[in-house]
Amino acid sequence: MEELKKFIGEINELMEQVKSNNELNLKGNKAAGKRARKASVALGKKLKYFRFLSVKANK
Repeated sequence: MEELKKFIGEINELMEQVKSNNELNLKGNKAAGKRARKASVALGKKLKYFRFLSVKANK
């Protein structure tokens, strides 16, 4: 269960990175757009592993 809580913190951090970099990208910062896309890919991978941990914790 502790591992799941830590993992949720990592997911929240990545979500914040996507949000802040996307806002900068909308203001014209192209590098921020690339960072947002990179963070979104990492977020997708983390969410897949989160599903695995969640199922494991509920068994």
